[in-house]
Amino acid sequence: MATGRSLAPDDLLQLRLANQHLANPQLSEPAAVVAHLGAVQAQDEPAARWALGQRLQGATEAGIERALDAGHILRTHVLRPTWHFVAPADIRWLLELTGPRVRQAMAFADRELGIDAAVVARSNDALARSLAGGQRLTRPELTMALRQAGLAGADDGRTVGHLLLRAEVDAVICSGPRRGKQVSYALLHERVPATPPLEREAALAELVWRYFSSHGPATASDFNWWSGLTLAETRRGLAACGPRLEQTTTGGRTYWFAPPPGPPPPVQVGPVFLLANYDEYTVAYRERDLFFDPTTARSLDRREPVPFSNVIVADGRVAGVWRRRLHRDSVVVQTVWFAAPTPGQHAGLRAAAQRYAAFLGLAEARLESVEGAPTAR
Repeated sequence: MATGRSLAPDDLLQLRLANQHLANPQLSEPAAVVAHLGAVQAQDEPAARWALGQRLQGATEAGIERALDAGHILRTHVLRPTWHFVAPADIRWLLELTGPRVRQAMAFADRELGIDAAVVARSNDALARSLAGGQRLTRPELTMALRQAGLAGADDGRTVGHLLLRAEVDAVICSGPRRGKQVSYALLHERVPATPPLEREAALAELVWRYFSSHGPATASDFNWWSGLTLAETRRGLAACGPRLEQTTTGGRTYWFAPPPGPPPPVQVGPVFLLANYDEYTVAYRERDLFFDPTTARSLDRREPVPFSNVIVADGRVAGVWRRRLHRDSVVVQTVWFAAPTPGQHAGLRAAAQRYAAFLGLAEARLESVEGAPTAR
């Protein structure tokens, strides 16, 4: 494993923006972004679509919806017990690698809901029979199937959600195409062509490589948080990657990343980003002080889950929060900056808002500063 260049915090952030394909996106297919990042947190699906859109050239929400409906991107529970977008070619080995840890995290809720191995087996069988033959069913329809199978707890929404989650983690079901405004489920083995299996250690090395090449520079602790795996597994994965990863120590922490093809990009005033809820740039790291200073957000409503909410990122750092209000032909972007933006940052915000409008298929974006927020300096 190479130890080389010394990187300042600003250098680390510039590399993250580039590696995450936020700065100068080069890809044009949504599935390629998902595969590059390894997995994209997606419990807020509309926000997750925008998270992909920002990392693509000329992306539209409609295009990403088509990729989801066609199964080029799947939405399932993997890594930590929350929804993620994953690439079809990766779903089986990701579930095999991280599934045991997800089940372990679910154990308390299993006991609380009275779900044991026998209940899970009956539920998985009922779901598989209902979806066989290319059926694409919604959650209410699958709930009815569980009731007809006599599953205890099928009248309880939380229990049904937990059983569907288990079926996803057990590689029985995955996302299907949208039916109207409702999402549907499909059998994973019918939705996704068979792929060659990966041995566990090979899968571990692959996930470590995907994370640090797309999210790095990042720490081992960051990967533990993102993947849900153990520190021992992280160490083995890092060792397996060997010289493909470079490391640097900054502020007493060791960061790993894929070596860039040339010298680090110069530190300069970068673009402004309107990041989505749970964007990988904020949610994928345990150590967040590089890009977020919590003291700057003290004036915000404490219910605002900064830095995981819709945030404004300027020069690589969380600089405020934003919300949207949709109209027929436009979107209003309401902003609260932690400190008064510079004219350059305000211009960057206008460009980011217009890009968001284009992604939504709207003609115009209008900015609205929330009352009491700082004005441009």
